[in-house]
Amino acid sequence: MKKSIDPISRRSFIKKVGAGGAAVAVASLTGCKVDNKTESITTGTSSKKEPGEMTYRETLTTGDKVSILGYGCMRWPTKPSPDDPTEQIIDQDAVNELVDYAMKHGVNYYDTSPVYCKGESERVTGIALSRYPRDSYFIATKASNFNSATWPREESIAMYRNSMKYLQTDYIDYYLLHSIGQNGMEAFNNRYINNGFLDFLLAEREAGRIRNLGFSYHGDIEVFDYLLANHDKYKWDFVQIQLNYVDWNHASGRNTNASYLYDELDRRNIPAVIMEPLLGGRLADMPDYLATRFKERRPEDSLASWAFRYAGTHPRVLTVLSGMTYMEHLVDNLATYSPLEPCTAEELDFLEDVAKGFIASDAVPCTACQYCMPCPFGIDIPAVFGHYNKMVNDGTIDKTTRAEAFNDARRKFLVGYDRSVPRLRQANHCIGCHTCEEHCPQSIKIAKRMHKIDSYVEKLKRGEVYDAEA
Repeated sequence: MKKSIDPISRRSFIKKVGAGGAAVAVASLTGCKVDNKTESITTGTSSKKEPGEMTYRETLTTGDKVSILGYGCMRWPTKPSPDDPTEQIIDQDAVNELVDYAMKHGVNYYDTSPVYCKGESERVTGIALSRYPRDSYFIATKASNFNSATWPREESIAMYRNSMKYLQTDYIDYYLLHSIGQNGMEAFNNRYINNGFLDFLLAEREAGRIRNLGFSYHGDIEVFDYLLANHDKYKWDFVQIQLNYVDWNHASGRNTNASYLYDELDRRNIPAVIMEPLLGGRLADMPDYLATRFKERRPEDSLASWAFRYAGTHPRVLTVLSGMTYMEHLVDNLATYSPLEPCTAEELDFLEDVAKGFIASDAVPCTACQYCMPCPFGIDIPAVFGHYNKMVNDGTIDKTTRAEAFNDARRKFLVGYDRSVPRLRQANHCIGCHTCEEHCPQSIKIAKRMHKIDSYVEKLKRGEVYDAEA
């Protein structure tokens, strides 16, 4: 088995948080009811539905009929601030438009956190959703008490109550202990056990102010195993895990293979909520030689649709989260899940073969989660990795680049780098302090990678061909 803090980039928000933020059998308790409009978690197959109808999965614990496409509210669209055009703020009108389209087409699960979007996600999500009847959607938010200043019981509880305030609700449908496993059992105990916060949350569930209680997992497998070993005590209603066709058998860093996580949930009849189905977007922007293999099979389908079909194929999955910043993302995902066409056994084998080819590439396994940010020295870590990965996937420059094409490819990389990442935020400014690395769910050796990318850039500036194996 392979083993494996959210970003807060505004100083004012740091202060605020510190002060306050193949089918499997299913048991009846958390199984799925089957009717003419609801998918069975027991079989993972859809009943006959009119084209364009969202696939739903229903849990028996609370009777929630949840859209298999969940809206991840971590990356809402932004626009320049009217007070300072160099600063980006969330575009509330664009958020409202996306939520309106999602609601109209059956999406009813919205996942946020006190620390997403620099602390603004809950507020803007609450504004968008409050325009609809409260029983028409499910809100998921989290106990994001990463900062030691929020560990005291009263501070953690204040974060919980603030979530209700910003989301304009008096109950939370799905409440999570956020990213358990980061920094091991000691951090988990400090955040939830020693301060009595978990006992408080269990009482809130009993009172009905939390309808479903669960946790999201990244990091130390000991914490995941501990919480499941104590399932009879805590009675988890759901668990959020990272699952995609790469991580199923090939999880990187401290993360654990999704096959293990899923199977552990399945044998306890616990529904799984899926995060990172696209591995931070990387499975929607594959190297050309892999993208061609997908297009040969389903020419009209996007690369992303394969990943979403894969995640939804697993019968224990309740909903699959997607951070749909733009309308085209939402429209494509709706097409995939309205209704879901599960992957065939042959397609599952194909995706495993693709995964093996994918992990052999030189791309950085960054999911752009922003947990590494802000960098103390101003480096835009996800943007640096994003541009580098794009060039690697495109095959822009490597040791096989033909001499006659080298200058064009070299210029494409360097010009694109300056356009996508301001020079003061590029890899050459990394001093190797390693502050970011303890927060990376993928356990990327960020400083080492930054040094490698900087060397890559310097070689290109000198006109040298890059060798990924050097």
